Amino acid sequence: MSSTAIKLYNTKSKSVEEFIPIIPNSVGIYSCGPTVYHYAHIGNLRAYIIADTLRRMFIYNRYNVTHIINITDVGHMVGDGDDGQDKLEKGAIREGKNAWEIAKMYTDAFLKDLESLSIPTNAYTFPRATDHIREQIALISALEISGHTYTISDGVYFDTSTFKAYADFAHLDIEGLKSGARVEENTEKRNITDFALWKFSPHNETRHMEWESPWGKGFPGWHIECSAMSMKYLGNHFDIHTGGIDHIPVHHTNEIAQSESVTGETYVNYWMHVNFLNDKQGKMSKSNEDFLRLDTLSAKGYSPLLFRYYVLTAHYRSEIDFSFESLEASSNAYNKLIAWSIEHNKETGTILETYKEKFNEVLADDLNTPKAIALIWTMLKDDTASSADIYTTLLSFDSVLGLGIQEAKKEIIEIPEEVKKLLEMRTLARNAKNYTESDRLRDEIASLGFSIQDNGNEQELERI
Repeated sequence: MSSTAIKLYNTKSKSVEEFIPIIPNSVGIYSCGPTVYHYAHIGNLRAYIIADTLRRMFIYNRYNVTHIINITDVGHMVGDGDDGQDKLEKGAIREGKNAWEIAKMYTDAFLKDLESLSIPTNAYTFPRATDHIREQIALISALEISGHTYTISDGVYFDTSTFKAYADFAHLDIEGLKSGARVEENTEKRNITDFALWKFSPHNETRHMEWESPWGKGFPGWHIECSAMSMKYLGNHFDIHTGGIDHIPVHHTNEIAQSESVTGETYVNYWMHVNFLNDKQGKMSKSNEDFLRLDTLSAKGYSPLLFRYYVLTAHYRSEIDFSFESLEASSNAYNKLIAWSIEHNKETGTILETYKEKFNEVLADDLNTPKAIALIWTMLKDDTASSADIYTTLLSFDSVLGLGIQEAKKEIIEIPEEVKKLLEMRTLARNAKNYTESDRLRDEIASLGFSIQDNGNEQELERI
């Protein structure tokens, strides 16, 4: 294990703490995964880029890593509460499919996005909520036996008044929540913060996803799955839990309450939360159908690994206000980095220990990826080091950053379909010696952000 002390900001203590593993040289990480009723937007994907970089950083420091990302394929209600429509059922109606088909379609799309972002899915375990109904029922039963639940007309609920530390994690103002409660709040609940563990299937509709339970036919609530699956794969007490900052006041608060009420011990030692990636409307959300996907960026010529670079130029606890102007600035820098790497990728040197030590130091300081990126540019400008040694050191850094340095090829941009068609038309014009049309098409391609270098019969394309 590296001698570098790893320090992480812990939401629980609201301070940066030295990481001390439960088991020496090992770390167990659980990351809240997607609700697979729609495609992941780029704000969602930011959290997984950060989680993957965290995993890589621990491996770089010679830890054995077990990393779990759950798949929520049932039970997540619209608005994150316990009322309204199940998001999977809503997605099924939207797509004209059943909920099982929706879950598979969007799970596959999510895993494809991860692979595109250099997040190797074979390095993770992806448990699905629907594959762990038995574990969730067992956990609810244990809570019932210990006096933490009650049953009302629409399901089995956790009584938050039985967990005295309920408000501590998110520093909730319970009285303030009461005074600001919506009129339509469930009046059967004992406390405004109580949440569903098991929801009964409505009598007047047929659900695609429902199971028999000791309390009646229904489906699990959103929060219980994460406790059941994290404890199955990592144990009752594990090292790190990651998620978005929007998980803090409800989902993660509820996870802690139900988990610690069952086990009587600390659930998680370190909680890490990634800040929002905002668009012009504010926090990016799937509820707004006009959200940006990874494929949206690719269609505009911005590669997934460029987006990974873009995300890593900001600290994970800082908001990102996304714009194509800022993405373009990152594109210019990333393309220069890749071009330099391609130029020197046949060279073999030795790792520059001074830079390696500094790189490890900044990443061990609460995963400071902006400083790590800045260090790369400092190293590339170092006239006292050979390009072979710099390239070899850069490869070492990329084992953490995942920017595709070693795999880089000369064609580093994804060409939009519109530009491809114009290139084909220009090839025909050049072959016909119609140079006026060829020049017109060159200008049209330039208006879409690409320049052309004619090299014999070949057209070399670069982003402007």
